[in-house]
Amino acid sequence: MLRHLFRSDPAKPFPFVKFLSWSSLLIILASSLALSAFIANYARETILNKNHEFALLLAENLNHQIYQRFTLPTVLGFGRIELRQKAQYDRLEQVIRSTIHSFHVLEVRIYDHQGMVSYSTDQELVGRDDLADLSVRMAFDQGKHSFKLQKGISNWQAMFRFSLEPDSIVLRTVYPLRAERTPGIRDEPIMGILVFTQDITGDYETVIHFQWMIIIGSFTFSLVLFFLLYMIILRTDKMLAQRIWEKERLEKELHQNEKLASIGRMVASIAHEIRNPLGIIRSSSEILYNRAKNEGSPNARLLEAIFDESKRLSQTVNDFLDYARPKQPKLEKTDLVRIWEEIISFLGSEIEKQNIELHRVFPEKMPFMGDKDLLYRAFYNIFVNALQAAPAGGSIRVEIREENKSAVVVVADSGPGFEPSMIDRYLEPFYTTKDAGTGLGLAIVAGILKNHGAELRLSNAPEGGGLVKIRFNHE
Repeated sequence: MLRHLFRSDPAKPFPFVKFLSWSSLLIILASSLALSAFIANYARETILNKNHEFALLLAENLNHQIYQRFTLPTVLGFGRIELRQKAQYDRLEQVIRSTIHSFHVLEVRIYDHQGMVSYSTDQELVGRDDLADLSVRMAFDQGKHSFKLQKGISNWQAMFRFSLEPDSIVLRTVYPLRAERTPGIRDEPIMGILVFTQDITGDYETVIHFQWMIIIGSFTFSLVLFFLLYMIILRTDKMLAQRIWEKERLEKELHQNEKLASIGRMVASIAHEIRNPLGIIRSSSEILYNRAKNEGSPNARLLEAIFDESKRLSQTVNDFLDYARPKQPKLEKTDLVRIWEEIISFLGSEIEKQNIELHRVFPEKMPFMGDKDLLYRAFYNIFVNALQAAPAGGSIRVEIREENKSAVVVVADSGPGFEPSMIDRYLEPFYTTKDAGTGLGLAIVAGILKNHGAELRLSNAPEGGGLVKIRFNHE
């Protein structure tokens, strides 16, 4: 089950790590958003405090300008302040407008001690006594200034607006107008209450843009961090899958070695009990069969069957011995091309009998250090399997080439190919899809090639049919 999981999709992370990675993404995003909200809120409060300080400076400047440029000259010139007189009102209007010029002030009001609007940039409000709110009265009673933020839109709505309408965010300042210290005046009496409003929508937009920059930056950083974490997890998972696959491969080799050792012990115990008597039976039956055949005896067919079966049984015993006690190759300089030429020449009659179309792609020569007899047997077995798999009138392609300083032999046939789900089992001993056979042929071939430092791979060609690929280390 594990092998199928990791072999089929080694890049798929195991469930716990996958859950951990996505949980980490959610935690990172939540933390980033919380930090972004905190930073944005802090920036908003900072901007608001700056506007409070600026409004206070403007109020103090208005207080100074009104007192120095209007109150004192008016008292000296007219004896008393009476804004009902057009000259005094126009004088105050000029002082205030010159002071608030270019400071985004929307409206300025001055309330007298009775709570009546004695001056306003909107002249329609002058004389009204129903506009003074609690902040105005508290300014008279406590002599302290205050601020109030008037919003025409909520914070969440403002977050999703590309731009805000003018006057959406207004700062209202209430400031007690005082007489400044002058010779002959001991204290600073409150002359009235100054109330003015400022449009701070632009500053608020700046805060919102800054907040979006923080959110987008945090989100991007979180995604990059998650991507790096996910790549590390995938890499770790692939390494784990590779280790599991390697462990299973080693276990499989261990089981095969144990099986080989068991077969070796079994064969060693029965070799002398079977092989010698079987050799006598085979040679005797051959002599009797030849004699009966020459004499025309009716027992010839029976003797022929005995001879054929003894020969087949002898080959089975030899297969067991070859698999259980593989010969170590005698390394000598040989040529892979020449070995294949000999095999094809020997099986020429069988190729013509089955009307097989043979395609040979050989270089002039492919030198190699190996055991010629063992390689001949391995290649012979592979080619015979291809002949048996290819239908009459089919084709076989044998190619010898060099890849990355390695000799490669490829044998492809037009037969039904290998069963994809059973490809790993074809090289196992005693596994066969044929009605007759021990299932040791490919296992013996694999052993011979392994002793030559070669790698044997079975697969199916894209166009159909079996494909056998052998890769040697090129000497």
